[in-house]
Amino acid sequence: MNTEKAIRRINELGAKAPLNEEEEFEYTELLSMMIEETKETRYMVELGGYYYEKRIFDKALKYYEMAYTYGDEWVAEGLGYIWYYGRTGETDYDKAFFYFSKSAEQGHLKSKIKVADMYKNGYAVEKNYPKYVEIIEQMQKEIGDPKTVGDPYSEVYTRLARIRKDEGRIDEAVELYHKARWFQEQRIRWTHFFGDRNIMKWMIEDLYTMIEFDPNDFGLYDLYFILKAPVTVTFRYLRKKYTVSVVETEEGNAIRFEKQWYKTIDDFFEKANIKGTLLVDLYKDVYGFEVIHGNH
Repeated sequence: MNTEKAIRRINELGAKAPLNEEEEFEYTELLSMMIEETKETRYMVELGGYYYEKRIFDKALKYYEMAYTYGDEWVAEGLGYIWYYGRTGETDYDKAFFYFSKSAEQGHLKSKIKVADMYKNGYAVEKNYPKYVEIIEQMQKEIGDPKTVGDPYSEVYTRLARIRKDEGRIDEAVELYHKARWFQEQRIRWTHFFGDRNIMKWMIEDLYTMIEFDPNDFGLYDLYFILKAPVTVTFRYLRKKYTVSVVETEEGNAIRFEKQWYKTIDDFFEKANIKGTLLVDLYKDVYGFEVIHGNH
């Protein structure tokens, strides 16, 4: 296949989601071919990003580092995340701070947030909480209203909510969490990225340390809180009633939904579906949530 046809096919597959096994093989092979023939960093970044989303982090690291070596400093953010979270089994905060700082210099807002986090936690730098607060509050002014699902609106507002909570300004913290939650609901629907579901989970968990659960007013993502203990919840989609249950087993709690079992809440939110459509894609259309049995 010549490069022109390869590029066209890469674009077709890159715009399609999800890919089946055969398409995934074709996609990665074509990208590898273009890397070999052109040495263009865009193909290295695309292949690295594909492997990152698939959680094949050793290969993501390989292609991100390759792109950086060939002069693509925009990929520094991805490298920062790999080293910060130890995605390949090894955490290196010095490398993470280096790459996040490089990326922040390029204008990447998420990298600025991670630099702030490192000052908060004292990773690779001296712990400096006031500097962390200063960066996050400045970023709130910078981001303004969200324009795309990629904007770090949730990342900034969840951190600012925790800052306000620590200051005892609970009402402000709750309001910030509600704003972040609304935005994150839109993002998850479009990205399906595991990191975005984690943001939602942590947000809901912290929110319920400040407010009481209202059994008469809750929605899909409140299940991150509700499904921690044995409970039965019902909701409706297209007028049909559906049931989610947490059941105690010898191996711990398990979640049952639509004749399928899920070992964890994370597993449920990643895979639960109605006739092939993920629940997270239906969040605007599911309604009438009720706790039928449980302690909530």
